This record gives sequence, C-alpha cells and structure tokens, in this order.
Amino acid sequence: MNSFLNSINSPKELRLLKQKDLEQLAQELRAFIINIVATKQGHLGASLGVVELTIALHYVFNTPEDQLIWDVGHQAYGHKILTGRKDVFDSNRQFGGISGFPKRDESAYDTFGVGHASTSISAALGMAIASQLKGEDKHHIAVIGDASIASGMAFEGLNHAGVTDANLLVILNDNAIGIDPSVGALKMYLTNVKKGTQKQDNIFEALNFDYSGPINGHDIDAVITELKRLKTVKGPKFLHVITTKGKGLKQAEEDQVKYHAPGKFDAITGELIAKSGTSQQPPKYQDVFGHTIVELAEKNKNIVGITPAMPTGSSLKYMMDKMPNRAFDVGIAEQHAVTLAAGMATQGLIPFCNIYSTFLQRAYDQIIHDVALQKLPVIFCLDRAGLVGEDGATHHGVFDLSYLRCIPNLIIFAPRNEVELRNIMYTAQLGLGQPIAIRYPRGRGVTMDWKQPFKSIEIGKGTQLKKGHKLAVLSIGNMAQNVSDAIALCDNKEAVSHYDMRFVKPLDTDLLHAIFKSYKTILTIEDASVIGGFGSAILEFAAANHYNNSIKTLGIPDVFIEHGSVDELQKSVGLDAESLKTQFNLFL
Repeated sequence: MNSFLNSINSPKELRLLKQKDLEQLAQELRAFIINIVATKQGHLGASLGVVELTIALHYVFNTPEDQLIWDVGHQAYGHKILTGRKDVFDSNRQFGGISGFPKRDESAYDTFGVGHASTSISAALGMAIASQLKGEDKHHIAVIGDASIASGMAFEGLNHAGVTDANLLVILNDNAIGIDPSVGALKMYLTNVKKGTQKQDNIFEALNFDYSGPINGHDIDAVITELKRLKTVKGPKFLHVITTKGKGLKQAEEDQVKYHAPGKFDAITGELIAKSGTSQQPPKYQDVFGHTIVELAEKNKNIVGITPAMPTGSSLKYMMDKMPNRAFDVGIAEQHAVTLAAGMATQGLIPFCNIYSTFLQRAYDQIIHDVALQKLPVIFCLDRAGLVGEDGATHHGVFDLSYLRCIPNLIIFAPRNEVELRNIMYTAQLGLGQPIAIRYPRGRGVTMDWKQPFKSIEIGKGTQLKKGHKLAVLSIGNMAQNVSDAIALCDNKEAVSHYDMRFVKPLDTDLLHAIFKSYKTILTIEDASVIGGFGSAILEFAAANHYNNSIKTLGIPDVFIEHGSVDELQKSVGLDAESLKTQFNLFL
C-alpha cells in the first residue's frame, strides 16, 4: 500500500491526491501523531480529534494564501505535519525544536501565534477586514472549540463579525471538552443542538452568521462537501462540526482528560507508561493546594473555590468532588472568575481563585478595578508561576511579580516549599482584610513530610536560611532550593548568607535594613522577569534609603523564553544551581 503521507511536504502535494485517498491519509496522519507523541510527549487528544478536518481544510482552501487560525493550538499537530514540518516533528516541544503551538515565525502556514484560548475569531476577523481594505479575495478560517467559544472574547469577536460582510468562516470543533469537560449554558445549548432537541432560535443565526451543521467531523467527504459550499457563501459563516477528542486511540477516546497530554505511552496499546519511583517523590504543588483547600474548607464554611476551566490542572477537582456546591469551574473566563470572586468576597465568603499565572494576565483590569481598588479579600492562587517547560513562551508565568507589584492593597507571597504554601493558605483564610496573590510553580515540590500542622505566617516577614559573612543572597519562592544547592557547591560556602524574603509585597524592611548594613554585596534571585519584579523592589528600597551597596539582580531576562524542560530553560537563563554557583564565586 502506498504511503500518501510520505509524499506530502506541503498542502500543494495534498491537493494533488484524489479525494478517495484522503481517508487512508487520515489513518496515516493519526498513526504518525501517535507514534511521535508516545515517546516525545505533548498534546495528543486534541490533534487526533481534528485529523479529517485538518486534511479537509488544507485540501479545499488555498493555504497559506487563505488564512487558517487554530484557536489555542493544542489541535494543530496534524496541521504542522502537513505544512512542511513532518521531518522535524519529533523535535516538537523539545529544547531548540519546533513549538507545540502555531507560531508565525515558524511557518507561513501559522498565520497567527496562539496558546491561550479564544483569540481566533478576533484575529481572523481582523485579517478578513484587512483583506477587504486591500481589495484581496481571500478566505479566513477560525477553528475554535466548544470550551473556547464560551469565553467572553470569542463572543466579542462574534458580536462584531455579525455586523460586517467580512469573508470569515468560524468552524466550531464541538467535542464537549477543552482540557476538562466543557461547562455552562452554551455547552447545554450545543448538546441540545446535537440531539436535535434545541427549541429556541439558533444563537449563531441570531448573530447574523450563515449557520450550517452540525455535521460529522470524521466524515471527510461530508466535511469537504460543506467547505466547498461555504467557499461560495459571502459574509460571516459558521460551521458546526462534531468530533471526538482522541479519535483513533481507544484509551484517548475513553479518558479524554488524561489523554489531553498523557506523557509517554505505548503507541500500539495506548497504555500509559508508569513513571518509576513516583511513590517516593514529593507532591505536586497543585495537589498540595487541592488537598489543603479541602482541609481548610471542612472547618471554615465560608471558603469557596473558583477556577477558570482548570479543575484537574489546579487540583480544585478534589474540592469539586467533596463539596460540589462550594467549588466552581466557570469555563474559560478569567475575567469573570476574578470578578465573581470579588462579588463573593463582598458577602463574607472567602474565595480562593485558582488561576494559572499566565492566564491571570487575561484578567488584569478585574484585579485592579474589581478587587484591589475595593480592598476585597480575594485569595489568588497562581499555579504554574515561573518557567513551566515545554509549553513555552505563551505559558511561562514569569510576568506576575512585575504586573502585580504595582497594584495597591495587594499582598504578594511566594512559598519556598509545600509547607509554606499550606501555611499561607491557612493564614489567608483567617482574614487579611485585603487581597493576596500566592504564586507557586508547576510540578513537584521538595518536601516529603509536607502535611504538617498549620502555622500562621506573619505578613511581610522574611527569614534567614543560612548565615554567612560576605555575600547576601535574597531569593523568592522555590528559587530558594536552587540557591541552597548552589551554595553547597561553592568553595567558600561559609561566606554566603541566604535569605528567603517570602513576600515581594510588603517587603520586610526591618530585615532589609539589617542586610544592607551587614553586607557590601547583595544578589537577588527570582523565577520571574528581572524587570519590575522582586529584584527591582530591592533596588527601589536601596535607592529610597540611600544605600550604595553593590546589588546584582538575577531572573528572567527581557526576552520571551521559548520551550524546553524547566531544567534546560533555567540553565539557559543562568538560574540553575551550577550557574548560580559561578555567580556567587565572583563575589567570594
């Protein structure tokens, strides 16, 4: 049997195939994705679910002249393979390799860089309007999932597109799941449409879109026929496509949450490959949060939990299972999550609003206007802070200290370990009278015996972890471990003092005065942007108090950091223990 995939290096070759051969191509493309992701890891289920749709889009439309945008981009592996990256696809998400998401500087076929949800409709509409203004005859296609289309930004795009005559096609890839199952009234509406029981008017037709569907997204002939028809329709169009996330791999279809990004698995059987020695590892920070909020909520009836579409990733799932009426998945709606928490706080509830650091960027005005300005005691738990690894530039949580530090009334804390995370959560729910942001990293901590009795933490107080006589190293959050490891490598380790400042705001000024009076040289270290963050706060303190000590700030430089393992990325920016040791030795 001929291998059609082997002969395809761009959609030009794809369009030379006979339509009857596309089903075999779909099987080959699925197998190719499964074989690579099984060993290299990455996002699996989303790409398997849109194989037929991907082939059909590139077969019918003249990409890249016709512009195709994948919302979020988890589902774009097939797209990458068909658009000239087949031979380097095994470098996907690897350090120095291709990105796991569409990226403009990687390929002309990646018309818009993505990674966060719900941007595709607005971007495609912008492109379509630009084409109109330039007198071009192009098609513009946004492929968006049923979880992403429930976001406010997607509605804003639909609302605007509906009053234009732009040549825009929105394809709803409806599989009833994002990373976790989709939630909300729109999900119920789409379910009724699929069942044929929806009684009310079609919501998309009401927004002035030419609506068609729902159609079976795995029937490649049906998809091609409808796409060809839609090419002849002017103005904004909406195609509703039903797919199965994980299609073609039994386990991925049956456990769509686990197989969204399953890690390593057997490409033939689909079974996950167990990680060795996991029983002896410290817990993930997200699990410490998840178990701790349940423990606290069992004693404090006012505690509620909120997450925008990440119940499994944040481990709020534990609370949702035990206390379903007090834990809320609000869908991909970070702005709503923050203001919902603010509303709850006005009524005496204690909201723990758990949002990945990179996604809190999407709700910046709500933090300022709805929470901090009113001094409402919302507890922000910022998961995935710092460098997160293979997801790369769109997902690193490295800007939070900089963008939060300038907001009045907001406390900022970074625990160095799991016990500190538990204790600050305990302290926050006792009542602070103002909001607090608690940032912690992706992955595992460093403490086996983490479930210790709660202790209250004094706000704005740092601590000395090691006494030395020559160099003072000030760290924040989990960077304390890298610093401790680096000091252990130093020839003159007795000369190094190490302080965990704990709070970026308010700073421990008493401790800082003592440090500045005792050491000529001070190093600050943070897993965050070196511009505007913790180190900047120390520099501001020194300037305000007329200290002329030598201060060096280490952190994430003023560039977007690409993808790779956390260890590789820390080494690339000089935050690993070996690089820090070299820095320390310069001053010893």
